Amino acid sequence: MTDTIYAPATAAGRAAVAVVRVSGPWTRAAVRALAGALPPPRRASLKTLRRPDGEAIDQALVLFFAGPESYTGEDAAEFHVHGGSAVVGAVIEALRALDLRLAEPGEFTRRAFEHGKLDLAQAEGVADLIDAETEAQRLQALEQLGGRLSDVQARWTEALLEALAMLEAAVDFPDEEVPQDVAARARPVLEHLVAELEIAAADAERGERIREGYRIALIGAPNAGKSTLLNALAGRDAAIVTATPGTTRDIIEVPMVLAGYKALMADTAGLRETGDEIEAEGVRRARAWAAAADLRLWLVDGSSGETGAVPMELRPGDLCLITKRDLPLGPAGAWAAGQAKRLSLAVAEVTAKGPSDLDWIRAVLEERIVEALKGAEPPAATRLRHQELLTEAADRLRHALAQDEHLELAAEDVRLAARALDRITGRIDPEQVLGRIFSTFCIGK
Repeated sequence: MTDTIYAPATAAGRAAVAVVRVSGPWTRAAVRALAGALPPPRRASLKTLRRPDGEAIDQALVLFFAGPESYTGEDAAEFHVHGGSAVVGAVIEALRALDLRLAEPGEFTRRAFEHGKLDLAQAEGVADLIDAETEAQRLQALEQLGGRLSDVQARWTEALLEALAMLEAAVDFPDEEVPQDVAARARPVLEHLVAELEIAAADAERGERIREGYRIALIGAPNAGKSTLLNALAGRDAAIVTATPGTTRDIIEVPMVLAGYKALMADTAGLRETGDEIEAEGVRRARAWAAAADLRLWLVDGSSGETGAVPMELRPGDLCLITKRDLPLGPAGAWAAGQAKRLSLAVAEVTAKGPSDLDWIRAVLEERIVEALKGAEPPAATRLRHQELLTEAADRLRHALAQDEHLELAAEDVRLAARALDRITGRIDPEQVLGRIFSTFCIGK
């Protein structure tokens, strides 16, 4: 990396202060060109920034970080200027005039990774911390940035190396003075690792849900009250509500925070047989979203005289809400209660017009989310990528344990398991994987 990059590190728009970052071998020259002199490392200095022609741009705080003691591991600087778009634009233009290059998304953090300041799992923690919308997301991202997954992965790798040494000793020195049971000593180590990796892979799903949001699907026949309930819980008119059946044709997703966790609630098309091609596609999408959701709320118009059909997507533990309890109960209400009992669904009569009913629904949802996502501590693995690599490593070790009479094959499986774990922290990740990960970052980070 011989080029020097720059980018605004704060969001665009009017603000009290904006930060422009620079990193690379020409950082010192760039600071001298704009500020007149290089301030002492890691000490804020008030400077007048000037264009190449000498015209003043702004008074700014300038910080210089000498590599490798910087975020990126190379010479870096920050210009803290007044936050008007014209000021930031002038600083950017002055840096461009010095033949510096605008950074790509995530390039500052990628340089930190490539200089050994962060591993890949920690870099993902940086991205998650920036994107955190809830307290749970913040805590999880902070743990990952602090190296929790990296530390666990290092411990796993150390145990694998220990087991591999035992297997290779048995393969390479069968006639030497090594204990006869040296290969057998590797078995309990590998069995314990398989158990730990399986637990971590399963827990990664919880981490992914904390990051992406707990998915709640509202399903039921047309005019069951799905859109009304969504609007009431969201506190705004997110979905159109009319008396015309089939008003909702597509998935309407509304993010919300419940019990400190991100949740994604979806209003879906009313489930019914229809000859309308557009509505039929909406029903298909509704069923697909509901099948993949963490929790389904089956809404049934309790005042209706028609019973309809039970959604095939329902699972034990889902919730059946018999709506419009402020109206006389019809055959559909009693039918739904019986079906809910048969399917082991929690059931309640509610109305979206009642504040106490909404409070109760919200409390039930919060209880379900906490039960599903809260653990003794944040999960070590938090992404599908982590889960896939943990599963691959566990599969390799199970295969190694089955190679009782072919120790050389068992040793190779252990090596492949170690390589899978190394890819979690990016030690051997191919270039295209790194590019995909860092491209999800924002400019300037």
